[in-house]
Amino acid sequence: MNPSTNTTSLCANCPKAAGHGLERRGDRASGERFVVALAGNPNTGKSTVFNALTGLKQHTGNWPGKTVGKAEGFFGFRDNMYRIVDLPGTYSLASTSEDEEIARDFILFGHPDVTVMVADATRLERNMNLILQVLQITDRAVLCVNLLDEAERNHIHIDLNALSRRLGIPVAGCSARSGKGIDQLLELVHEVATGAYVCHPHRATNLPPATADRIRVLTEAVAHAHPDLSNAEWIAFRLIEQDPSVRQRFGNDALNALAENIHLQISNNFHDQWMEDIYAQAEAICRDVVTQGNRRGRLPMDVRLDRILTHRVWGFPIMVALLAGVFWLTIIGSNYPSSWLSDLLVGLAHPALRSLFVSLGAPAWVTGLFVDGVYLSTAWVVSVMLPPMAIFFPLFTLLEDFGYLPRVAFNLDELFRRAGAHGKQALTMSMGFGCNAAGVVSTRIIDSTRERLIAIITNNFSLCNGRWPTQILLATLFVGAAVPARYSGLASLVAVMAVVLLGIALMFASSWMLSRTLLRGEVSTFHLELPPYRPPRFWSTIYTSIIDRTLIVLWRAVVFAAPAGAVIWLCCNLTVGGMSIAEHLIGWLNTPGWIMGLNGVILLAYILAIPANEIVMPTVLMLTLLVLGQSDAGAAGVLMEGGDMETKRILLAGGWNLLTAVCLMLFCLLHHPCSTTIYTIYKETHSAKWTALSVALPLALGIVVTSLVAFIWRITIG
Repeated sequence: MNPSTNTTSLCANCPKAAGHGLERRGDRASGERFVVALAGNPNTGKSTVFNALTGLKQHTGNWPGKTVGKAEGFFGFRDNMYRIVDLPGTYSLASTSEDEEIARDFILFGHPDVTVMVADATRLERNMNLILQVLQITDRAVLCVNLLDEAERNHIHIDLNALSRRLGIPVAGCSARSGKGIDQLLELVHEVATGAYVCHPHRATNLPPATADRIRVLTEAVAHAHPDLSNAEWIAFRLIEQDPSVRQRFGNDALNALAENIHLQISNNFHDQWMEDIYAQAEAICRDVVTQGNRRGRLPMDVRLDRILTHRVWGFPIMVALLAGVFWLTIIGSNYPSSWLSDLLVGLAHPALRSLFVSLGAPAWVTGLFVDGVYLSTAWVVSVMLPPMAIFFPLFTLLEDFGYLPRVAFNLDELFRRAGAHGKQALTMSMGFGCNAAGVVSTRIIDSTRERLIAIITNNFSLCNGRWPTQILLATLFVGAAVPARYSGLASLVAVMAVVLLGIALMFASSWMLSRTLLRGEVSTFHLELPPYRPPRFWSTIYTSIIDRTLIVLWRAVVFAAPAGAVIWLCCNLTVGGMSIAEHLIGWLNTPGWIMGLNGVILLAYILAIPANEIVMPTVLMLTLLVLGQSDAGAAGVLMEGGDMETKRILLAGGWNLLTAVCLMLFCLLHHPCSTTIYTIYKETHSAKWTALSVALPLALGIVVTSLVAFIWRITIG
């Protein structure tokens, strides 16, 4: 088969591609005959190939490190069932990080029938390092040279036939995003898996003669001890480097002793010699098969954009402006759909549901508990939370798909490094502005356990979309009203952005503190590749961001909000000594609330509304009316929201002033995470200790900061 000619495309969505025999089986199938490993550098399109073959929607993004752990799926081809495993993107198989170890161990110990290596056609020489290492391990491999469309735009031509001859394996040229070349890749995988194509992988080495002779002795000993091995030389290399998993699996007393003796005889820079040899081979191969019209190696537009977006002076203000633009669009764009959902779910559905319960003769407490409690709190969460997330996540993903997020990490890397944290924390911080639970999950891209914990613990300092409505409302009603009318909008904007920047500053400060106390350790270095800028896939981005992010996070919030609604209703309707439980709790919390510049109503609202920040202000208004004795009959425990002026009237009647608003804006930033985030932290860390610290740290800072502000305010302003 000619690996460079057939570039027809498959439908990217249909479960079965007629005429090609591909059946996309998603993540559920049985009786697989062949196992396919999918390996490659980060950001080469592995996950796109995986999705094209399986029909799954694994999230893809234009930045390195999207795949952490192994993703599995199934597809059928020519009456055979295949299980395909998408391994983490890695630059090497030297096993210096978790992702490298996962990829190496699966190829080495998982015995895949075929290893498909996905390479970036625009950066083939950089990818060739890993390709040559994989070929040292397995003799059943296929190379998928992806992103040929970008290579063509970049005036890069690759002789796929010559590349196949040099590597001794079949090579397919693909543009996986459009489906081109996937059919040819399937044919080659099928031929290698069934034995129709016998690979003769390139395994030449050019080490110093003395070193090569000693390695040859060990290689022969390994081959004698394990006659079925096809990669004895690579095993010998790893035994010399004292790789623990290789020593445990393939070593014995004699082999380990021989390897240690050779390690002492050859120079300590054996690993460097080995890698330099691989790089030299990669350069020689690419020099023969790649013709590059643009000698600079990158699109001129990429260069021009990077000179601006990563500029030492302009990079930061552009970054802030872009993120502010995303926030502004999220806030402005979510107003109308939030209002419509509120009118539908609260204004129409709630009274109708209440009438239904009454007409069915349900007891008043049943109607109150399930309709005014469970349903209404859930309706508030959906109406307030869904529109901002449905706007923020697609916008965020479009920036990600375009390739801007790695530039954010590049710009902030030095600051995070000085704080003792990982540069990729910039990406998880940005995700936290949409949802802290999603931000916690995204920390999986950080290899170091220590630095990942720092990112998890401090992610709550990113002001998530559930807290934006509270910030905007308070800034508008109180901060904006404290200045002349013509400056009110500007004052409100400055106040909200000041809170956001304070959160970022506290994230750096907390990271610095943790890295020097509970989580001491060296700051790890990491390879951050700046990917090429790519046109975002608009509709695909909209779909995946809503399905993979928005709805999943919303569902978690609903699961926690529903029982919270029941608790709120019970607290407001169960009485002890003539007063509701809520009124008793408010009385007890008034003193600590006053110290913090707040009141008991606000503190109780944050306790009751822990499942979702979105219901804090409705809970505050409801509790304020309860304390004032202005709740209508049967309305106790019913969440409410009014217009801006009505809201301000209620709050002023409850004793609010500018100090209360300022302290609440600060406490809104600095308080415990919502229950969805707490649950996610525990799931990610599997540790009650780190989960408790993630809750206690922002809460303690919130108490200290608000108390200090209130104290200074009272002695200076009065």
